[in-house]
Amino acid sequence: MNTESVTQDSLRLANTHYENFPVASVLLPKRLREPIGIIYSFARQADDFADEGDFTPEQRLALLDGFKRELDHIAANEKPETDFFVTLEEMIKRWGLPLAPFYDLLDAFSQDVVKSRYENFGEVIDYCRRSANPIGRLLLHLYGEATPRNIGMSDAICSALQIINFLQDVAIDYKKDRIYFPLDEMQKYHITEKQIANGDTHGTWGMFMEFSINRARRLLQSGAPLGLVLKGRIGLEMRMIIAGGERILHKTHKVRGDVFNKRPVLKPRDWLYMSYRAIRAK
Repeated sequence: MNTESVTQDSLRLANTHYENFPVASVLLPKRLREPIGIIYSFARQADDFADEGDFTPEQRLALLDGFKRELDHIAANEKPETDFFVTLEEMIKRWGLPLAPFYDLLDAFSQDVVKSRYENFGEVIDYCRRSANPIGRLLLHLYGEATPRNIGMSDAICSALQIINFLQDVAIDYKKDRIYFPLDEMQKYHITEKQIANGDTHGTWGMFMEFSINRARRLLQSGAPLGLVLKGRIGLEMRMIIAGGERILHKTHKVRGDVFNKRPVLKPRDWLYMSYRAIRAK
């Protein structure tokens, strides 16, 4: 398989999964779509190792370790063993990308295999630091905008989007025996695992979800200025991503947190509204 075919496969894979937010979209300059597609393909393949199929935990960890060994080859200036990582190495060297975010992603996906509950919000944020923030950091390096201030705002946006996904997909995650809600907060609001298992929104569920929605919104808004700092089509893409997160939070609030029966998703009119917001932002 040659580099061109690997790249095309990567772009297709990056866009075959449902996403709330643009992935290597037409909003971006054409020169950036290929490297972004490869980055998302790396993350998607590794995430699937942790989630998809009928593998045992040991087999999942072995697959992820295989990806780590390939990164080790790149770090040691050795030729990777697979076509995909040969393509990834070429892209990393061409754009001068750091390897740490790729390692962080693998660490987070490995954690998904062995850890299914989170004691407090600090543990959740630590997971987001490795599962979501690396993507934003890599994109900033591609954009040539990886300043400390921009990285801080990107981290806030990425962590917020990850938490929004946890709110949106609580039922899906529970089927995988995972709960990303902090256990101490569940206890405070008298939320039980049985309630999640039954899709029960009675009692204090609405209050618990509203608390979580408001926190995610504040985190997202703290990073929102990045959409104006980044110029041109890159900035427009970032504003679309932020608007997508805001829209999912609005829909979750509107259904009073009943993501079991009314899981919020973005529809065509939402994308039109997001586009309007992104274009009008100043």
